[in-house]
Amino acid sequence: MPGDALEMDPAELRKRIDTTKAHSARVYDVFLGGKDNYPVDREAAAAALAANPRGYLDVRHNRDFMRRAVTRLAEEGVRQFLDVGTGLPTGENVHQIAQRIAPDSRVVYVDNDPVVLAHARALLTSGPEGRTDYIDADLDEPGRILELAAQTLDFGEPVALCLVAVLHFVEDERAYPIVRELVEALPDGSRLVLSHLTDEMHPGPARAVQRTYTERGFTFVFRSRAEVERFFEETPGLGLDAPPGVAPVHRWHPGAAPLPPAIDAEEFEALDDIEKIRYRDINDVTDDDINVYGATGTVTL
Repeated sequence: MPGDALEMDPAELRKRIDTTKAHSARVYDVFLGGKDNYPVDREAAAAALAANPRGYLDVRHNRDFMRRAVTRLAEEGVRQFLDVGTGLPTGENVHQIAQRIAPDSRVVYVDNDPVVLAHARALLTSGPEGRTDYIDADLDEPGRILELAAQTLDFGEPVALCLVAVLHFVEDERAYPIVRELVEALPDGSRLVLSHLTDEMHPGPARAVQRTYTERGFTFVFRSRAEVERFFEETPGLGLDAPPGVAPVHRWHPGAAPLPPAIDAEEFEALDDIEKIRYRDINDVTDDDINVYGATGTVTL
């Protein structure tokens, strides 16, 4: 296990959990229908949903982009994944997707939320042929992430670095150097999976949601298509995969999203708007709904 995070005393871990402030990983969990969140996180999600009633499609389609990208890379032969900003365990985590295709896949998860740490063992359910590990670290610590990840991953072989819906919480002066430092440690044939919120496509609803988060203390940086492309263009050896390049996530190698759990109509109507999200079919998405770009790139040395 990289580091000794999972050996932390439960009492010390509880001290790190601040239930008075919303956390991005836990708000994301709310939109994915998870249960590992607090009232303050549900309030933040409800405010965002009020600002953009179909905003849940950004979160759900971002997650489906991750599913399709990991599937595609595993089918192309990638056997190692470094998922930074993984969030709380939900259905179809990276190791489940990759190891279904290649049971010997290795996956390292990285997050800095103590609630994610508390549930990290759910991320460590690797099949016997593969391996999964968890690092308690911040994206702002790329050197530490790489050092600990090397205990599980072989950096002499290709690694897929997953930065899915995490860079919009990092200001420009740190975001581009962090990506550069992480990617420069990857060998030839490695991949980058990246998604990012934008206000370029539909500024009105996107900025309304942004206000609900910044009012709660989140750093929230929208980036244009050109600014997302910069992550690929300004990192030596990294090239943007094309087609489709940087695209709205539902347009990136599109395919039908999995259907939601079944529920009785009367029971569904009795739920509040937040609870209804996990039961909504996201295949009714339109171009007017999405404010997230997704892309992959390849390291060529």
